[in-house]
Amino acid sequence: MKKVFYIIICTALFIQCSPRLGFTNLENNTSYGLHGKLTAKEGKGQELSSILLEAAKLMESAKGCRLYAVGVDKTYPNEVWVTEIWDNKQAHDNSLNVLGVKELIGKAIPILKGSPQKGKELEVIGGLGIR
Repeated sequence: MKKVFYIIICTALFIQCSPRLGFTNLENNTSYGLHGKLTAKEGKGQELSSILLEAAKLMESAKGCRLYAVGVDKTYPNEVWVTEIWDNKQAHDNSLNVLGVKELIGKAIPILKGSPQKGKELEVIGGLGIR
């Protein structure tokens, strides 16, 4: 399962962020990362995935977005995972002001099973695709 998710994330990285590729060890200049799962109501996983992929397209114009990857686990098709890397937390918070984001949130909320779980916040210290 981890291997499938890793492949999905790597593929999304190359597709969504190819102009930004490069290996970096950020050392003390860390980035902000967020990794979390959203669970859709039964049978709504594909719809939720589509909404989050629309969000990924919007993030191309978000200042400070290094990665916005959407992945699914074939075993649990109603669970959608999102991994984000930003220059800093403020850039992430500002992404809510990107034109169209609030509308996508409004489309996603009614199909979620319960409240969204708080994502895992990470201090990103380096790796492929970050510079």
